[in-house]
Amino acid sequence: MDRLNRRAFLRSTLGVGGAAALWPSARALGANDKIIMGVMGLGGRGTYLAQKFAERPEVEIAYLCDPDTRRFARVREAVEEEQDRSPKMVQDFRKILDDQSVDVLINATPDHWHALGTILACQAGKDVYVEKPLAHNIWEGRKMVEAARKYKRVVQTGMQSRSAPYTHKAKEYIRSGKLGSVYLVRVFNMMQHPKQASVPDGPVPAGFDYDLWCGPAPKRPYNPSRAWLNQFDYSCGPIAGDAVHQFDLARFLVDDPPYPSAVAQTSAIRSLVDGRDMPDTQMALFEYDGLTITLDATLWTPYMKKIPAGVRDSDQFPNWPFCSTKVEVLGTEGFMCFGRHGGGWQAYDRDGELVHSEYGRQGDKEHQDNFIQCVRTREKAMSDVQIGHLSVLPFHLANISYRVGNQRLRFDGATESVTNCDEANRYLKRQYRPEWTVPENV
Repeated sequence: MDRLNRRAFLRSTLGVGGAAALWPSARALGANDKIIMGVMGLGGRGTYLAQKFAERPEVEIAYLCDPDTRRFARVREAVEEEQDRSPKMVQDFRKILDDQSVDVLINATPDHWHALGTILACQAGKDVYVEKPLAHNIWEGRKMVEAARKYKRVVQTGMQSRSAPYTHKAKEYIRSGKLGSVYLVRVFNMMQHPKQASVPDGPVPAGFDYDLWCGPAPKRPYNPSRAWLNQFDYSCGPIAGDAVHQFDLARFLVDDPPYPSAVAQTSAIRSLVDGRDMPDTQMALFEYDGLTITLDATLWTPYMKKIPAGVRDSDQFPNWPFCSTKVEVLGTEGFMCFGRHGGGWQAYDRDGELVHSEYGRQGDKEHQDNFIQCVRTREKAMSDVQIGHLSVLPFHLANISYRVGNQRLRFDGATESVTNCDEANRYLKRQYRPEWTVPENV
């Protein structure tokens, strides 16, 4: 069995492929019935998704939810401009889950709320569109998969580039053998992040239910300058939170290898010494069956740029040497540069000559199309929960390695555990506050 066919077999046995089982809907949806949605988390991404789904004539946004009521006005106005009915504004997402008319929960919360919010929605009979990275840790990701399967829910992870047509063309090009055998894929996530301001802890603002915001995570003293993305209590870290897009694309392009068998990495806080406890520098190597994927990530390199907005949906290519969100695919006969954000891709032969180019367009609309279609057909989504789990899992392993002194870790996919470091297994899951516990039996 050759390498690509073996990977395809593993995908099918793990159930991470496209469509197979058909699952019942929470309520019978007729061809003309609107899909009723509630949005949990009204930050930048939640606001964007609320507006984009509200633009669709087949969707109604019935609820907007955030523990911080200061976010309500802007999102409500954006949604009301797109639909003829005002959404209900709530602080507690459980009010959405209690409403049996709601079909879908959009979970655009910080990382620490992805698992419990999604699991409770599955238990309530809701389909879920959950933002990346899928989970805060490996154990939570597995519980999300178990909940989706047990309650037969459609769960789409917000890794929208997987749905972009130019991405599928790149995959077919690699499958055709024009690059030869692929043994190495390099993932980049290099850019400039600002430092956090240093201010003292302070009172919780009026209208903000900070206890609910903390939810499953520890309740630290409130600090207005503390970015949750930089804190392990609430996040996979700013590197994982962004680079998971490119890593998911890397996996997709080479037929979704399931689990890495080992990770060797080094990471540190080099430049952004500002109270964060997640690294600003990370170089990692992940070993798969017949394949190595590497990660180069920094948060202090201003000359590395995300693909400009004017390039993302145009017939242009990024400035590849300084593109911060690219994937490089190295084969025995050729090489591919692939850009996220609709950046397109270019392939080179063994002599370094450019032999094929494809412009790109961002995949947000297609990804949302796919989710809506799956809610109606009950098929698995393009970025099904299992795919989201397997694309972020390597970052969890790298973060665990960082916490145990940058040790090389061996990983057993069958048990989803580290085999050569007992201390590392302590970080496979987290401790929960009693009132917000992710249950062992979902």
